[in-house]
Amino acid sequence: MRWKSIWQRSMTCARHDARNGDMMPVRSIDHVTHAMFRFARLSRLGLALATAALLGACSTTGSHPDGQPLTPARAVGYLQDGAIPDSLALSPAPPAAGSVAAQLDEAVATQAMALRGSARFVQAHTDADLSFPAGANQFSCALGVAVTAETTPVLYQLLERSRIDASAATKAAKTHYQRPRPFMVNNAPTCTPDDEQGLRDSGSYPSGHTAIGWAWALILSEIDPQHATALIERGRSYGHSRLVCNVHWYSDVQQGQFMGAATVARLHDNPEFAADLAQARKELVHARTLNLPMPRDCAAETAALTSDIPEAH
Repeated sequence: MRWKSIWQRSMTCARHDARNGDMMPVRSIDHVTHAMFRFARLSRLGLALATAALLGACSTTGSHPDGQPLTPARAVGYLQDGAIPDSLALSPAPPAAGSVAAQLDEAVATQAMALRGSARFVQAHTDADLSFPAGANQFSCALGVAVTAETTPVLYQLLERSRIDASAATKAAKTHYQRPRPFMVNNAPTCTPDDEQGLRDSGSYPSGHTAIGWAWALILSEIDPQHATALIERGRSYGHSRLVCNVHWYSDVQQGQFMGAATVARLHDNPEFAADLAQARKELVHARTLNLPMPRDCAAETAALTSDIPEAH
């Protein structure tokens, strides 16, 4: 390959990653450009080596010193294009004003607001965090094992990738219906005030957090059948946290569970997912032998989750 072509490829990749926060800023890249061309006047081999290094940085995976693969810098879902469930086709319109379903939504929202300031409200705030590594341990208490990139790398990656798929499965309906969220109607606080502006711009129906939580509950139940009941209960409470947080209606949560289940059904037709599921089972067996401390106070979480919304059962 000609040097110019190689260099153009490397710089395109580097600038793309810089925009996504995964590499040096473009200004720094320009400094590298200047230095590399100076070095190239001394040695074509030097340019080849430097360019190869920059191209290598574009890879989404690397290796730990022990040879194990690193988690991709930018995780991607397992499902692509038509494999992602179509929430617009699968979701009926949200409840019409004045309907029995809308009245139930309002009744549940009223009960949820009564939990404001309680331990359950604090738990809803904790449940709202889907960023990794925190997101990987939302179900750790029900699972009985900490999920980390070091001790359970395949399971960690499986949860992160399936999170992307379940979220994507709700977007078409969210965009189409643009349903206002409860806090936009009742003007009461949410459990995540810093997120409210972004939530205003994202439709309430169906609930993306619920879809992710329900998908995780189903997936983890397959990986660890002995804890299936606790994991499914956690999946339900995870969706209910969106009610307590005052950011979703009850019907949003119900349809979120439906889309989470639809996502898992499609994932089972994906060879990568099937392979990771099998490997995650082996990882979990090994992780239990390590007896590592849990990443959160499971007793406090269990106590908080005992306070729930009667109408949401």
